[in-house]
Amino acid sequence: MNTVRVVVVGCGTMGSSHARAYAHLQGFALVGLVDRSLQKAEPLSRELGNVPLYSSLEEAITVAHPDAAAICTYPETHHGLAVAAIEAGMHVFIEKPLAMTVEQAEEIARAAEKMRKKAVVGYILRHHPAWQRFIEEARQLGKPLVMRMNLNQQSSGKEWEVHKSLMHSMSPIVDCGVHYVDVMCQMTQARPVRVQAIGARLTEEISESMYNYAHLHVVFEDGSVGWYEAGWGPMMSQTAYFVKDVIGPKGCISIAEPRAEKLGESSDIDSHTKTNSLIKHDAASMKNTTINTSDEPDHQELCNREQAYFLRAIREDLDLRDHLGDAINSLRIVLAADRSVRTGTVVHLE
Repeated sequence: MNTVRVVVVGCGTMGSSHARAYAHLQGFALVGLVDRSLQKAEPLSRELGNVPLYSSLEEAITVAHPDAAAICTYPETHHGLAVAAIEAGMHVFIEKPLAMTVEQAEEIARAAEKMRKKAVVGYILRHHPAWQRFIEEARQLGKPLVMRMNLNQQSSGKEWEVHKSLMHSMSPIVDCGVHYVDVMCQMTQARPVRVQAIGARLTEEISESMYNYAHLHVVFEDGSVGWYEAGWGPMMSQTAYFVKDVIGPKGCISIAEPRAEKLGESSDIDSHTKTNSLIKHDAASMKNTTINTSDEPDHQELCNREQAYFLRAIREDLDLRDHLGDAINSLRIVLAADRSVRTGTVVHLE
């Protein structure tokens, strides 16, 4: 089979991880790194064997002739870069969230369908075996479900600077929320009908129009309900910062909370996918069962698996309409939550 020539656009944390995945996986040839700061991207280039550096996607397309691009830049640039890549005849991997608006996300999906190119969205938990087991166990609890999830990050230093940059355009409940709302949607397999959220601006270091803490409630057509909480910044508490559990008529299933043993662990990207173990409670017998997940993949291995799926989608011509539909659905929910924070209203979904 032909090798897929790929460029990575954006060499931050996620872009670097995906670049390492492309360098590791047979079937891909990493032919370029694109970043506004070539100096920042130089160490990664050297690490991966002096991969060519480009200052723009246009330059990379002209010189490297890639078959695919990984869009790992800030969310406000996703739509423009993804559409440009697709229209240039490239497949795209796009880090979450897919776009800034539902309309932009739908335009990306339409462009991919029109050009017969693959568009995969970076929902990393879909490639994590323990999280998929979590979803499968939740589906056995009956209906309705009560889904409780959060991820509060006590970020400081470099991590806080990244979070503040993200908050130029997007709040934590949107940027992180798409992952966990997607998990809820997989658990219920029901249509979301309304969303309500509250938020707070806990620092003077961000715009007056932005907030760094929020809490959303989403109600599904089958009666299931979910809440998700997200906060960023050095002021955030690490007590109960990682709640992931689901309750149904037959019992509950929970991810055992990781221990935040050192300051700032809650902002460590490797800890965000860790499960340690699952604890299953049966309401009829009042017995608990521990499901060991200690052999779970780390963050880099999860990125490797995401890119293996991207390669498979390209080579096997996978139908990604449901994949993109799910990404748009979770984006619609968190954007409704953002609107609810800003307007103080309940948002009803179509």
